[in-house]
Amino acid sequence: MGLDAASLTSLAVLGDDLRRRMFAFVQHARRPVTREEIADSLGISRKLAAFHLDKLVAAGLLHTHYESASGIRKVGRRPKVYELVAGTIAVSIPERRYEILAGLLIEAVANEAEGESAREAALRVARQHGVALGATERARVRPGRLGAERGLSLAAETLEEFGYEPDRSTPTVLRLRNCPFHSLAAQAPELVCGLNQAFLAGYLHGLGSDKTTAILAPRPGSCCVELRGDEAAGRIPENGTTCGR
Repeated sequence: MGLDAASLTSLAVLGDDLRRRMFAFVQHARRPVTREEIADSLGISRKLAAFHLDKLVAAGLLHTHYESASGIRKVGRRPKVYELVAGTIAVSIPERRYEILAGLLIEAVANEAEGESAREAALRVARQHGVALGATERARVRPGRLGAERGLSLAAETLEEFGYEPDRSTPTVLRLRNCPFHSLAAQAPELVCGLNQAFLAGYLHGLGSDKTTAILAPRPGSCCVELRGDEAAGRIPENGTTCGR
């Protein structure tokens, strides 16, 4: 469904300027910090700092525990400290999934067969990953024999999760309004769009949706690939000049 709930929550919480500054302070500190340190650095009250820090903790951006900020145990109550949650925060609108493409290329380089070009290896790996994804979905849904319309419906559900923003323009045509690999597609459209097509064609095959085809149909503002049922596969698309947006 595009951005997940956690990403949307992070985006909303960091929309507040003060919280962004607090988050940046903790990030740059690279150690547990107290609310007193944060309040003093921003020139706000400790109560206000605590309020906004609790929001950052609730959103999963920070975690908190009690210890000496200096790492030295002292007599008395240990202060409450805040640290970054491990991991990377990445929010992109429209959604991009460059890590998928990077993973495919790394695997292709690591497993290039004798006599196989780098491009051929990448296309093979992309298709294999698509087939595996489709087969996993087929095992989960158990749809039986798939006609074109049912196959495209299942594809739309899966590809929504990958950020493609599928749009069922007709019962037998599924357009993808977003290119998850936009920047890289702009740099190397033949390679990236070819990998995208191989991945999606593999997915349809693994799903058992043999009445559908992934074709290259670049148009401005959309993904370079369309999924089409048999009766629509032979139609000439109204091609644009760019892949992605």
